[in-house]
Amino acid sequence: MVSVREAHFNDPDFHLEAWVARHVSQADEAQILLTLLRQVEALPAKSPAAHRALLEQAREMIEILAPLNMDIETLQAAVLFLVFEAGLLSKEALADRYGTGLATLVGNVVTMNAIGALKLNPQSRSGEPQIDNIRRMLLAMVEDVRAVVIKLAERVCLLRAVKNADEETRVLLAREIADIYAPLANRLGIGQLKWELEDLSFRYLHPATYKDIAKQLDGKRLDREIFIDKFVSQLQQRLDEDQIRAKVYGRPKHIYSIWRKMKGKHLKFDELFDVRAVRIVTERLQDCYGALGVVHTLWHHIPREFDDYVANPKPNGYQSIHTVVVGPEGKTVEIQIRTQAMHEDAELGVAAHWKYKEGTKGKPSGYEEKINWLRKILQWQEDVAESGNLVEEVRSQVFEDRVYVFTPSGEVIDLPQGSTVLDFAYYIHSQVGHKCIGAKVDGRIVPFTYQVETGERIEIITSKHPNPKRDWLNPNLGYIKSARSRSKIQHWFKQQDRDKNIIAGKEMLETELLRVSLKLKDAAVAVERFNMSGMDDMLAAIGGGDLRLNQVVNYIQSSLRQERVSDEEAVEDLVKKGHHKPEPGGKGQVEVNGVGNLLSHMARCCQPVPGDEIYGFITKGRGISVHKADCEQVKELMRAHPERGVEVVWGENYSGGYRLRLRVLAHDRSGLLRDLTSVLAAEKSNVMAMSSSSDVKTQTAAIELELELYNLEGLSRVISKLTQVDGIIEARRL
Repeated sequence: MVSVREAHFNDPDFHLEAWVARHVSQADEAQILLTLLRQVEALPAKSPAAHRALLEQAREMIEILAPLNMDIETLQAAVLFLVFEAGLLSKEALADRYGTGLATLVGNVVTMNAIGALKLNPQSRSGEPQIDNIRRMLLAMVEDVRAVVIKLAERVCLLRAVKNADEETRVLLAREIADIYAPLANRLGIGQLKWELEDLSFRYLHPATYKDIAKQLDGKRLDREIFIDKFVSQLQQRLDEDQIRAKVYGRPKHIYSIWRKMKGKHLKFDELFDVRAVRIVTERLQDCYGALGVVHTLWHHIPREFDDYVANPKPNGYQSIHTVVVGPEGKTVEIQIRTQAMHEDAELGVAAHWKYKEGTKGKPSGYEEKINWLRKILQWQEDVAESGNLVEEVRSQVFEDRVYVFTPSGEVIDLPQGSTVLDFAYYIHSQVGHKCIGAKVDGRIVPFTYQVETGERIEIITSKHPNPKRDWLNPNLGYIKSARSRSKIQHWFKQQDRDKNIIAGKEMLETELLRVSLKLKDAAVAVERFNMSGMDDMLAAIGGGDLRLNQVVNYIQSSLRQERVSDEEAVEDLVKKGHHKPEPGGKGQVEVNGVGNLLSHMARCCQPVPGDEIYGFITKGRGISVHKADCEQVKELMRAHPERGVEVVWGENYSGGYRLRLRVLAHDRSGLLRDLTSVLAAEKSNVMAMSSSSDVKTQTAAIELELELYNLEGLSRVISKLTQVDGIIEARRL
């Protein structure tokens, strides 16, 4: 459940001195904070209402940060950050009045605004100013992670404040926080903030589901509390008898975590194991396993629901033993067992031990481990920034699920979900990736496209000389996942001879244009768009991996369309015609994540079709325009208004496959059709019709196929795989 505000600022009996004393125990620090709040009250206000709102938010920030064990400087900086954002004091005035230390910390919090760039369409290419902002943000986070904690607290305040705002405001803010800030809080291990960010965002994005789960929790709350009280008493008595120093208590359940488990395990509310939950907090590590023995002696445990995160901590440092037992009356109970230190670390993360005793300085316990991932990004930043993928790499490190694999020596390596053995090779070292000629997973040979899974042991087979392949950069072939791997390969090709890059780029572009019925001369329109001085420069950039082939082809296609209608004109036209009204039940063309039955229409600038990867843009009062994810126009719109982007997916009416025709030209030979159909079967493409003809003079065969595919990514992959069949001259869409 979400937290509520402690202070009632309209209460006439509210006394600031007593309130500060409750949150800051040391008298000298309480006086410092009280003085600062009095100074903020005395600042000249732009309007009484705005000034009162500022003071209330400042107190609320303190209520959030103080329980996180943050130091007095953090509390001061949180208040001054709000003052600075309101325009009441400049950076220079902050430094003069409160010192450079606090001014620097406030400045670091301001740089956290760059994190908003991470919610842009993942297909968009980062501009240099955006990359610089992200780099400064990373440096600020590593320099003083307190800035991140302040920014997270500010997001919690904002989520609480928009409770009564309009739906669009709530949804846009909740989507940003659910996608960016909650995962960041999780990566830093700050459980107290993570849960509230997740629950409040979930409440705004899925109000009906939230209320349904909350109602089911409330409806059985009394019975559950009676059951838990009896369970806790019995367990506490047995631990005391065995002289295990521990405290047992029931723990609250968070609605978002309940929903995730219901969705992930396809269970109903009544089928969940951990609606009834208990926590055991011990004084010593050995008592954790002693308590576990007591629990398993008293009740039968469910083996598949046991996890020992003490011996094998989570990537954010979380440690605890989780077990589920069948308790009294046959009811399941989830039990977490951890030490007091582990408990503080789980709830507070990087803030767990920030207040130092006797004025000693230095980083808190566990701090280095928790921001190690930030240091890794900074080590790679030059490589990934050079290829324009810094934002993508940060997004991967912070927000994507991770897999954990082993090197032959037993070292644990974490990679983005979906990483291949080739990504693993480049993670170890760029030269290992360049020289990679094979890989073994748990002793067996696997292809380069094999996606690694947690717990596997990876061994890379290398040659004496580097020899990367240009196909590794083709996203349709699935050789690599991470931005870092891509940047390393691109850098290697960039060092090769320019003439070779031009030849290779020309061949790649011609082949790709042929598949969409275009010619190389049509590519001239893209030269200026990608800031090239001539066609050769663009071909060299494509051949060297500096310019993405798909991006160039998509731009050429969009620029050569005869019908060019702007996004706003398209919306106006569609609204006038009365098209694209939401259908009952929300089962229309597209489903907008978290928004409900808003108007939607297909943008004419890129004309997405079922199967395209799509992205939504909220227009002013006219619903959502749906674009292809790589549409140039939506990228421009997102650069101007990043807060109006929204994720959309094809609705149920478009969940089936769609038909298209391919033409394959090949050298005629025995077994050709068999090889083609084998490729199509492997790609799970249904062949609806097929015709073929042969030319005896040229010994070539022309084959036309009518296929049923389920996504357009599958089309590019099928064409790429067909062209690799022996004897194929070309394969293109008709």
